[in-house]
Parts: sequence; structure tokens; C-alpha cells
Amino acid sequence: MIPLTLVLLGLCYGSFVNALVWRIHKQATTKTMKGQAKYSIANGRSMCVHCEHVLSPLDLIPVLSWLSLRGKCRYCHKPIPDTPLSELATPLIFVISYVFWPLPFSTYQIFLFSLWLIFVTGFMALAIYDLRWKLLPNRVVFPLMWLSLLQLLLGLVIFGQGVHILPGIISASLVGGGIFWLLFQVSDGKWIGGGDVKLGFLVGSLFTSPLQSVLFIFLGSLIGTIVSLPLLLAGKAKRTSHLPFGPFLIASAILVRLFGLGIISWYKRHIGL
Repeated sequence: MIPLTLVLLGLCYGSFVNALVWRIHKQATTKTMKGQAKYSIANGRSMCVHCEHVLSPLDLIPVLSWLSLRGKCRYCHKPIPDTPLSELATPLIFVISYVFWPLPFSTYQIFLFSLWLIFVTGFMALAIYDLRWKLLPNRVVFPLMWLSLLQLLLGLVIFGQGVHILPGIISASLVGGGIFWLLFQVSDGKWIGGGDVKLGFLVGSLFTSPLQSVLFIFLGSLIGTIVSLPLLLAGKAKRTSHLPFGPFLIASAILVRLFGLGIISWYKRHIGL
């Protein structure tokens, strides 16, 4: 029953991601206050990105609406730029997170898991935005940072958890963002973007050990290399091409959050520590 609930919830959240990403971009590219208010996620109903026709409930069914319309707007018949990627990936990550949650589901862990679903939704928005416009918007990153802080404070005040792991969380955040900050400074922003630096601090705050942050950076770089090499070999990308790094880091963040402690324990045993 819980996996089914997570699938339905993930489908809805994934659909919300598409609307959120488009509205944030429209607000960022609209100069007038009236225009920005028009595209606020809290204002108005979902609309076509081309003709801006208000969508009916039949147009908003996750995945099924896109398939039935064959990826085109019902009203202007132009291609819908939003693919079902987030609508499919979000419920999948929700269920995988539930199945492989690293600790038993106590009251405190249920609290962390519930907030984790929000983090995953935010991460999906960042990944989609970065893929489309090569930018990690502060309007998503900063609220997630505040949510991370709220998670820590509520854990301390309500559940009495977090005091003993607070140094680990702080050091993990400093390592996760600090390494990227150094790369940003050394390269003058050519190797890595400022959004990636902020994402590093954010993701690090979700870990309890700086080793998890090191693993996060390593896996993100590895995933990026695995994806980039075939593009380079096929001539679809050049060494000077700018590929968005955010999606690779987000994939790494999810992997480390769910499997990082196990991977680190295995590695320590493997080298005799």
C-alpha cells in the first residue's frame, strides 16, 4: 500500500516539477512585476507554454495526458517541451528511497523520510532546469537550504536527535561546498558554476559525515565522465562544450543518501580499517 501511495504522490509531484520549472524560468525572463506575478506558481492555473491556454483536468493527468496528446498541446498543437521524465523519475525515486532507506523507520526516520520526498522533488526541479537552461536557480536552492536547516532544528527540538551528529553535518556541508568553491575560485568559474557550489553546501548538509561528501563529489564526477565520454567519442560534444553538472551531482546525492553509509563501510572493511 505504501509503495502505491508513493507512486501516486510521485506522479503528482513530478507533474508539479514541470509547472514549477517553467514558471520560474518565465518569471526570470519577464521584466515587469505584473508579468512575474502572472507566472507565479501560487497564481493562476496550469497553461500551455506556447499559447498559454488554460489546461483542463484531462490535460493534467501525469504521463497519460502527454501520451494521449502525443506530446502536443490540445489547443495550439505545438510540441509540449515538458517530457514525462520528471513524472516517471520522481515516483521511481520515491519508491526506491522507501525500499532502501538506510535506517529502520522509527518516528524520527519517518520524519526524515517525509522531508526527503520534498528534497527529491526540489532536486528533480533543479535537474530539469539545469538540463534545459544550464542553471541551478536560487529560487529552488535557497528554499531547500532553509528546509535543511528546519530539518535539523526540528530534529533537535522535537525528537531530541542531531546533537551528536551536528559536527558531522557541519563538516559534511563544508566539504561538499568547500571543494566546489575552491574549484570555482581557481578556475574563475570556468570549471564549475556558482550554482554547483551552493548545491554542494546543500547536499552536504543532508549527510552526517564528510566522507559522504567526498563520495558524493567522486560519484558525481564519475557519472559525469561516463555520460560525457560517449558524447565526445561520437562527436556530439567537444572538450570545450558546457555540459550541465547539476543532474550528475543530484544523481550522486540520491545514491549517497541511500547507499553512501553502506558503501563507505564496505570500503573501510576492504582496506582493513
